Amino acid sequence: MSLKYSRVLLKFSGEALMGSGDFGLDSATLRQVVGEVKTLRGLGVEVGIVVGGGNIFRGAQIAGAGIARTTGDQMGMMATVINALALRDVVEDMEMDAVVYSAMSIEGVSHGFHANQVQKDLKQGKVVIFAAGTGSPFFTTDTAAALRGIEIDAQLVMKATKVDGIYTADPMKDPSAERYSELSFDEVIAKNLQVMDMAAFVLCREHNMPIRVFDMFKKDAVVRIVKGEDEGTLVRP
Repeated sequence: MSLKYSRVLLKFSGEALMGSGDFGLDSATLRQVVGEVKTLRGLGVEVGIVVGGGNIFRGAQIAGAGIARTTGDQMGMMATVINALALRDVVEDMEMDAVVYSAMSIEGVSHGFHANQVQKDLKQGKVVIFAAGTGSPFFTTDTAAALRGIEIDAQLVMKATKVDGIYTADPMKDPSAERYSELSFDEVIAKNLQVMDMAAFVLCREHNMPIRVFDMFKKDAVVRIVKGEDEGTLVRP
């Protein structure tokens, strides 16, 4: 099979792991997500993953409690570590090798991020899972995805969302909304479309890192993407 992308950075929210619940991890959803990763690995694609932590903790929960914003962000980073560990074990249970790298130092739980070692792990076929965002407060996991994607020389950042791409309007509210197949970075700015947070978007733009926004739970979506087919929305230089 001819592939357009052989190394990708996959980003999805912590909420994606909740399934139909409103908190925590859903085992069936975890296995479904990792099943898509296994599909990519079966095609020979090297995969890095950044996952959020909103299924466990969100800063809004502690608003007004007297907890500093930096502390709240650190708590959110710890939530991503929990998700990363769960993903690692499910990846290994599904007969793939995986390793967790954390931007926060957690001895005995994860490895500290080292770009050269990550590159080696990817070449060896390991699924590399990045936890704790960027390791600094005030930055989202979108920014972490852009940063890690650039650092590992990924060819594409794949951002999983609840819908299959970027639309002219909210498709949940406007049935006439149309999906964009492809957009340039400049068009995203001109149309004021929300693809990623601004820091993440600027990073991708400055480093010519394309972004593919898609529905991870759509059958064969990941296969179509790595083959370069029209799936979701491609944001390109």
